[in-house]
Formats: sequence, C-alpha cells, structure tokens
Amino acid sequence: MKNFKSGVYISQGSYKSFQPDKLRKEWVIDNMQVLSLLSKADRYLGRLDMYSEYVDIDLFIQMHIAKEATQSSKIEGTQTSMEEAFLNKNDIQIEKRDDWEEVRNYISAMNEAVKMLHTLPFSTRLIKQAHKILLHSGRGEHKQPGEFRTSQNWIGGATLTDAVFIPPTHTEIADLMSDIDFFANSQDDNIPDLIKIALIHYQFETIHPFLDGNGRTGRLLITLYLVSKGILKRPILYLSDFFERHRMLYYDNLTRVRTHNDLSQWLKFFLTGIVETAQKGVDRLNAIMRLKQDIEIQIDKFGKRGTDARILLDALYKNPIISPAETATLINKTPQTAYNLIANLEREGILKEITGAQRCKLYAFEPYINLFDKL
Repeated sequence: MKNFKSGVYISQGSYKSFQPDKLRKEWVIDNMQVLSLLSKADRYLGRLDMYSEYVDIDLFIQMHIAKEATQSSKIEGTQTSMEEAFLNKNDIQIEKRDDWEEVRNYISAMNEAVKMLHTLPFSTRLIKQAHKILLHSGRGEHKQPGEFRTSQNWIGGATLTDAVFIPPTHTEIADLMSDIDFFANSQDDNIPDLIKIALIHYQFETIHPFLDGNGRTGRLLITLYLVSKGILKRPILYLSDFFERHRMLYYDNLTRVRTHNDLSQWLKFFLTGIVETAQKGVDRLNAIMRLKQDIEIQIDKFGKRGTDARILLDALYKNPIISPAETATLINKTPQTAYNLIANLEREGILKEITGAQRCKLYAFEPYINLFDKL
C-alpha cells in the first residue's frame, strides 16, 4: 500500500497507547504480489461458493461452523475437540467445561449473527450482538458482553508497564468503530472486498474494543463480512484453521503492520489463507460426497432398515453424535430397533461408541468427523 502509515503512539503518562489511522482514506494498491494473490483468492473463493450450490450444504454447515469454533478458540488456548463440541454439557469432564462453553458460544454466535444479516447490515450493532452471545456464559460472562470496554486493556505482559501492545484508549473506540462501519459499507471507494475485510480484521484487532473475546470476534467477522456482501451464499469459509496452524506468523504479521507500516505482508498472508482455505473447502466437500456415496452402497445391504438408516444419517451429517434413545425418537421406532440399527452401522464402521460405558452410551459418526480433522 502506497505511503501507508499505521498510526501513532500516544503518551498516557506511564504508558503509550497505539492510535491507528482511520480506514476512511484514499487507498492505492501498488504491490503486484498482493494483486496476483487477490486474483487467485477471488478465483478459489468463487469455486467454493459455486460448489456449495451443487450439494445440500445446509446438511453440513453445522460441522463447518464447529470446525471454525474449535480452531478459533484453540488459538486462544482452548482445547475442545470436534466430538466434544457436539456433546451435552453433562457429558463433558468438569475441568473442560469452560473450554466447551467457549466453543459452544462461538457456534451460537455464528449461527445467530448469520441470521441477523437478514435484517442488519455488517455493522457495530451486529458485532456487539455477536460478542454478547460469544461471552454470555463461561469465563467471559463478567467482562461486559456486547459492550465496548470502558477501561484500558493490553496484550502480553502482566501490567500496562510491561505490555507487548496497548490498544487505543476506550474514549476512542466509538469513533474508530464508526470508521469501520463506514468503510465496510461504502460503495464509492472501489476497494476489493477481500482487501477490505483483511483491513477490517487488522483494524479490529488493533482497536481491541472489548475487554475479552476480541480475537474470536475478529475472526468471526471475516465470515460474516463475506456472507453480508454475497461473496459466499452460506458461511462455509473459515480462516481460523489456517491462522491456528500459522499462529506465530498470524500474530507477527498483524504486529508488523503497526511496528513497520508493512501492510503488504499482512495482505499477502491473509489472501494466502483465503486461497488455501477455499481449496481445502472444495476438497472437504468432495470427500463428503464420496463418503456419502460409499455409505449409500453400504446401506443398500440393510434391506428394510435402509430407510431408518438414511433418516439417522441425515441427522448425523448435522450433528455427528447420537444416543440410542435419540435414535429411537428420530426413526420413531422401539429402543430395540434403534439398538439393532446402531449395531449394524457400528459393524460397517460408520458409527463408533465413544464413552466406553455400559449405560448411557454415545455413538460418533467417526468417518465424517475424521474428514474435518484431516482437511
């Protein structure tokens, strides 16, 4: 970016806070590597979105959101697996329930925010609502969910005096977030949307407007923006897996914008993430389709039970953990019939018992979950 200046440090007495420049200004993209990656990212994102039109994407969307939730929370140190994300709270070990709560809140925040896009633009109001859901329970419930902070926060270090980075003072937040609102929704600047959301994510993380949950909220905004602009029809692209696997580069590139005015490196990293994640998204959907076809062949051997098996599997694509009691209710048959169906699917390697208990057993759709762990 030509003549880019990220902002200035302002003395607050015993420490200096960082005041980022506004996004509302003239932007000139003069880096050919960025432009080349932008073109590639647009192509791959278009392929992913087009692919989603040819499969019943609503069947698999909750797994995509759960993948994003576990990876985004993992960046913050939370350890919850894909399987655990779909368990009930009582099935989670007590010492892991706070982590589980954060992941489940993220899933709820994404689902509700996508619904809100039908009536709200991508805006501060939407961001606050998503944050309120994200922190409504668990470790963050006493840290002003849905409200901008009213005190100074910092990143790294034990106190303000030894902090790695100190965001702008709380009195600047409303103005800086209004700037993001205007920039996100302006149609007169001709800035490509993928560049815009890369800038918005950087700016949001720099402002750090909330007491807690800024990282998770900032990553959630990427998908919400792409859906709000119609670039994605459904929320099926999630960068948190890429960010988690390149965690140090993620933080270093964000920091380098502020310390070296090096925006190009951040944009190249972000767009590379779009390309890689979109590629993986297509690969995963292809793998799901192959798995679905293979399972159909296996189910054909079930005879009359095949109808019940298909009903159960349609539910498992949305939520890959189920109990015998839930199965009986789902197929509207006796508990014994449900057990027999589960036993058949277990023999075929489609379901796997995950509790090791004699009673209150739970079964996981393991081949399906594995696709999200591997891709």
